[in-house]
Amino acid sequence: MALKRESILERLIPTGCQTLDMLLMGGLPTKALTLIYGEAETGKTTFTIQCAVNCARMERKAMIIDSDGSFSSQRLIQIAQQDYEEIAERIILARPENFEQQSYIIDQLENILTEKVLLIAVDTITSLYRTELAKNPKKTFMLNRELNRQLAYLSQLAKARNIAVMATSQVRSVIQTENLTVEPVATRVLKFWADIVINFKPTPQPHTFKATLEKHPEQKRLKTCFFKITQTGITSL
Repeated sequence: MALKRESILERLIPTGCQTLDMLLMGGLPTKALTLIYGEAETGKTTFTIQCAVNCARMERKAMIIDSDGSFSSQRLIQIAQQDYEEIAERIILARPENFEQQSYIIDQLENILTEKVLLIAVDTITSLYRTELAKNPKKTFMLNRELNRQLAYLSQLAKARNIAVMATSQVRSVIQTENLTVEPVATRVLKFWADIVINFKPTPQPHTFKATLEKHPEQKRLKTCFFKITQTGITSL
């Protein structure tokens, strides 16, 4: 009798969108760092809040590090709907004002996390990094090294604590031959430490987006799906 292959990923947090859950082979996995990157207004923050809500519905806690200032209690109410108050009690929110504060919060995670916490999300992990880089271009090497350290720590924390860690990232334009493409800010560092990489892209249809799974430990080829953003969150088409 053949033994069932043990997955290198553990528990799954539903995203609340059937097509994205299928893309992720069931949901957002623990013991993994997941990177979601894309242009502005492609649903990265909505996806972050929605995963936190679903984590809370599992009677676990989620921590959102809102480095971009994008978190909205109104959006949380729209997504959580009738059980908003119960959900809100299980979501921890931290709002760093600069890249140094982001480093401090990430460094303190090991000390402040309880066994109830199943998800940590940093939205957007490169926002304050870019702000600091613009102010101090001579510190590029130091800032890159610090971003690398933060991602290494988050990756290790996911595996050591058996939790899901998610980071979102902005994009920058890259010219490749005759085409203009986009890739995450600090691409090499982010893609090195991320176990799973998903790109959100707009489509010609309003409120409709394409998700491309670019990296996954149990998938060796690109996979895509489509989703839409509504008043109550991200849903399948």
